[in-house]
Amino acid sequence: MRCRMVDFGVRGPVVANSDGYDELDRQLVHALHIDGRAPMSTLAAVLGVSDKTLARRYARLRACGALQVAGVVDPFAVVGQVVWLLRIRCVPSASAAVAEALARRPDTLWVSLTSGGTEITCLVQPEHESDGDALLLQQLPRTSRIESVTAHYLLHRFITRAEGLVTKQGPLTADQVAALRPEVTAGAPTVLEAPDRALLAVLAADGRAGFAELSAASGLSASAVRRRLHQLRASGALYYEVDFDWRILGIGIRTLLWLACEPARIVAIGRELATHPEIAFAGATTGPTNIFASVYSRDQQALYSYLTERLVNSPGLLSMESAPVVRTVKKVVHQPGVTLRGYPSSSSR
Repeated sequence: MRCRMVDFGVRGPVVANSDGYDELDRQLVHALHIDGRAPMSTLAAVLGVSDKTLARRYARLRACGALQVAGVVDPFAVVGQVVWLLRIRCVPSASAAVAEALARRPDTLWVSLTSGGTEITCLVQPEHESDGDALLLQQLPRTSRIESVTAHYLLHRFITRAEGLVTKQGPLTADQVAALRPEVTAGAPTVLEAPDRALLAVLAADGRAGFAELSAASGLSASAVRRRLHQLRASGALYYEVDFDWRILGIGIRTLLWLACEPARIVAIGRELATHPEIAFAGATTGPTNIFASVYSRDQQALYSYLTERLVNSPGLLSMESAPVVRTVKKVVHQPGVTLRGYPSSSSR
């Protein structure tokens, strides 16, 4: 389904890029990145448009799969959570089916096909560590036509939510960001209870789900749901991820990087990567390489310039492996029949 961007009542001229997106689309993505559950009236006031204008724009983008909001658990702020980074090499004819099967699992955050479609890279966040053991030790090794599996812990992230790709490339001013930013207080890791997990399951599919739906799923009253969501958000255990068509921000390609660094330089290189506007994620991992990163570029020439002119000059960088993403099968939100533009599934090819 093609998103046809038209003037929905925005004051002044609407200037769209070559993919049909305009400044209001970019502002909406940035605003939802800051607070994915902010009332539409609040977002509209900060962006300087009417409630109806913004609601129609959000509905149009969401209907055609260009924009979705999902509630995500931060594993570094929750007791007992671990994150695995998997690289799975398959025979070419099997990679799409294996990737789709992984995407259907509730514990995969994103699943990408790389290396010409022969390798799957995915991030797995099991509810219990034993769930990850079952996947790694029993299920994947028994899957036919998988040639190899490597799995490494994600130990630390160098980019916080406040420093991510949308923050770096989004159009909002500092005052607009400050008006939307929710309060987050660092504290002891959160212990998730059964009602929390019920809430989070609904939010994983739709981060802006209504309180009536959340109340029905969790068994809590609407007022209790409001309080608990505020507590989870304030503690950092819950945040809202915005899945959007990369082209809204003028991004054409995504590439995964595995970096081997001198041990004494891991932290310095990770922190340096966090400042680069092209880097969406950078984290320390176990394994033969010690930093994993995701870089977004306008095109192949921009990627080449970044790798050869900026990244290679990092002191202490020993080696670098890069793999372009040829298809993103899942990114945070995975709903049957819904395909995010910029993240095509096999059904859209």
